[in-house]
Amino acid sequence: MESANDITAWLGRWSDGEEDAEGELMRLVVPEMRKLARRSLRAERQNHTLQPTALVNEAYLQLIDTKKVRCEDRSHFFALAARIMRNILVDHARRRLRAKREGLCVAFDEAFHGSVGTPAEIVALNDALDEFARLDPRKAKVVELRFFGGMSVEDTAAVLKVSPNTVIRDWSLARAWLRREVGSGASASA
Repeated sequence: MESANDITAWLGRWSDGEEDAEGELMRLVVPEMRKLARRSLRAERQNHTLQPTALVNEAYLQLIDTKKVRCEDRSHFFALAARIMRNILVDHARRRLRAKREGLCVAFDEAFHGSVGTPAEIVALNDALDEFARLDPRKAKVVELRFFGGMSVEDTAAVLKVSPNTVIRDWSLARAWLRREVGSGASASA
């Protein structure tokens, strides 16, 4: 794996408009984006129609379109990638919901162990997370990075520039809030 400094340097060159930077940046970040996509899709139902490669391709195309956004470093880039992948998965789930007209039922204990599966569960989690972000943006960002991005406590702390203990506290409080808002009688042990 390339060093974080290499990725950060190429991100700067790409943001500055260097023509050869996009190809080199893609070579460096796509393998890591595939890991991120696999982690994101692991939380989906088993027979999900979106494959990791398709998720990476769609996310990368959206990232390339966001040239106006200057990524500070590798962590910032992958946090943005996690956000974009979340949006792609939610949009995909919404389209499936419209087609099937399913009901909503979310068990957040299962969700926070990485097994949100139906489009309804993904949409419910996303909607609750959007509401939570209005109340407490940092805690909502912790959920986004940890759950949708599959980031570790340490990586999440680095992206948010807080301590790992803060991430752990935020994660715990955010899960409790989300369970209360959307959960269907789930217990508090996640």
